[in-house]
Amino acid sequence: MIRSLRSLLVLTSALAACVDDGGARLPSSEFSMPVDVHSLSRPDAVRVTHLDLDLTADFDARVLTGSVTLDVERTDPTAPLTLDTQGIQVHGVSDGAGAPLRYTLETEDPVLGQPLVVELGEEAKRVVVAYSTRAEAEAVQWLEPRQTSGDHPFLFTQGQAILTRSWIPCQDTPAVRQTWSGRIVAPEALRVVMSAEQLTPDGEPADGGRAYRFRLDRAVPSYLIALAIGDLGFRAVGARSGVFAEPAVLDSAAAEFEDTERMIEAAEELYGPYLWGRFDILVLPPAFPFGGMENPCLTFATPTVIAGDKSLVALIAHELAHSWSGNLVTNAVWADLWLNEGFTVYFENRIMEVLYGEDDARMLRVLGWQDLQDDLDAFGATSPDTCLHLDLAGRNPDDAFSNVPYEKGALFLRTVEGIVGRPRLDAFLTDYFDRFAFQPMTSARFLDHLRGSLLTDDAEWAQLDAETWVHAPGLPTNADQPHSARFAAVDAARDALLENDALPSDAWAAWTTHERLHFLRRLDGSMPADQLVRLDEALGLTDSGNSELLFEWLRIGIRNHHEPTFSALRGFLVRQGRRKFLKPLYQDLVKTEWGKTLARTIYDEARPLYHAVSSRTIDQVLEGAGA
Repeated sequence: MIRSLRSLLVLTSALAACVDDGGARLPSSEFSMPVDVHSLSRPDAVRVTHLDLDLTADFDARVLTGSVTLDVERTDPTAPLTLDTQGIQVHGVSDGAGAPLRYTLETEDPVLGQPLVVELGEEAKRVVVAYSTRAEAEAVQWLEPRQTSGDHPFLFTQGQAILTRSWIPCQDTPAVRQTWSGRIVAPEALRVVMSAEQLTPDGEPADGGRAYRFRLDRAVPSYLIALAIGDLGFRAVGARSGVFAEPAVLDSAAAEFEDTERMIEAAEELYGPYLWGRFDILVLPPAFPFGGMENPCLTFATPTVIAGDKSLVALIAHELAHSWSGNLVTNAVWADLWLNEGFTVYFENRIMEVLYGEDDARMLRVLGWQDLQDDLDAFGATSPDTCLHLDLAGRNPDDAFSNVPYEKGALFLRTVEGIVGRPRLDAFLTDYFDRFAFQPMTSARFLDHLRGSLLTDDAEWAQLDAETWVHAPGLPTNADQPHSARFAAVDAARDALLENDALPSDAWAAWTTHERLHFLRRLDGSMPADQLVRLDEALGLTDSGNSELLFEWLRIGIRNHHEPTFSALRGFLVRQGRRKFLKPLYQDLVKTEWGKTLARTIYDEARPLYHAVSSRTIDQVLEGAGA
């Protein structure tokens, strides 16, 4: 990839652009930032410190139109302001007084988009960009009423990793944090929510509908700026937590997530105060491509976690944990995603242990280990994509997405815990989140801090072998495989089924979702059709309302070419757009010729309903298989 971007300079308090409860927080130490290969902006020369949106949503044209006002801080007084954009239509650029500024949209990079370069006058500290998004903006998904649970259209944005530039001209790198505010105009019948404090929950009269205002006075990276518009109700589940959802979903969502306040309290007991004010949850329509997205103040969540028994709420614990690991201390570049996700998986599991017990947490760790082994096997033992610190140059970060930064990263912290003990690690993490709050983090900086603050003993440092964990592929020899005693009984039931055709009907009724998942995952060989029919009749798998269980059953159906599951498979792939489910199912299908035909038939129908994140992934699956 050919592009011109100087290395970011030494980080100063200005680059941190962060606030504490009482004001500015200075970095605990200065360090040299790496080049972010996924941004064409130049924050080392001119950096955005505040962003103010004023946009109107046009559901007919599927565009957002208006302006963004950017407050800037200039390190180099002669340098232009450079912003990341992708598919943005720029209508004009001016300074804070309204005087036009010269600008150019430079050569487009197929992955990174087009840099918008604005020439600044000597005194310019504010820049206003008038613009419109395109209907195809990758961050923005416009849903028709048939894709929702009601009679109204819906809009949501998904910025991580590098998609915010498709709906906001910005410095789209996790190394740059800014405070932000916004005014969004939407049709009268719809409600606007954003990842910020809601200043006008009921909106104000405006041309084109109603205007809603928001503010976030704690600096965040651009990928955490998020917007949703739809027919939304709200239900409080705690003093500082609640659920937004479409009316048809609201009751079940609020019941599912009623333990949210307890989760917040457990997280605070572990690693310090929650600094974002409210922790609300927005349940999106099924097209949302992820399980959850940790947008500050308002986590975005898939409806596929609403199982009716709280069995999948680890996802909420995960997004809550991001309020510390990710939103508070943030990976400076996407090559270090493990600093966000690995820490969060570890933290999530600790929250689940507090709320639901050690057995539950152990089972979750085993299921995570299984997910990790699947990806390690798929990549290959020596693949660089199994390192914690990744080489993502020339690639979209989403294209390297896997369980490795999540589960291998969490295993790294569990290995540290095994060396120093839980009390010492907890004290270290509490200090880490406080010391580096509102700052970007790199693998090198974290390892230096770990060595200097926790593993100061040479023998302990050698025992960890941190460099191998972070920079070598696969799992180090000191990785500790988790075990669950309760899964041993599940394995016995699996053996009884395969060896003696003994259906586990009674045991299944008593098992938790974790045990049921483990059982289905262990049915990884071929099975006769009549046995599959009887298993389905006994356990009600095809009609399961639990998305995780149905997903595993559909994989079994594909592996065994079990046609009675194909109708449910089609419905599942067309009904929801969560990439975690889509990718493995399509990958399973394209392993056979009959499966390729079925995959293409279903995908031709489903692709227009998927978010760009999901469709790009499935495009690659089918193209790679020649389907």
